Amino acid sequence: MKNEIKIVICGKEYKLKTAESPNYVFALARALEGKINEVSSNGASPYSAAIMVALTILDDLNKANQRLDNIRNQAKEYVSEAGKVRMERDTAVKEMEILKAKVAQLENIVKMQRAKDNA
Repeated sequence: MKNEIKIVICGKEYKLKTAESPNYVFALARALEGKINEVSSNGASPYSAAIMVALTILDDLNKANQRLDNIRNQAKEYVSEAGKVRMERDTAVKEMEILKAKVAQLENIVKMQRAKDNA
């Protein structure tokens, strides 16, 4: 369900239709206006300040997406490595079972040989 919300940024009213909660959108509007006012306090017009804020936010978004992509790639590498290690472990367990069976077989041969020698 879409909410119709009125927000005011730098004295201009905007009507939005969004699925987001009104409180969330109001908080975004306040944060945006705060950033615009901060840049405007250095002499920039509200329009120029809005452009600078937009560029800063896009830069932050791009950097966050790059970090997210790096984390995803790292997670994929970890999953792949874990799969390889799991396969190596399974192979080692199979080899160990084979060796245990051979040891048991050799122990039986030694027991039979000793019994034969003692008889």
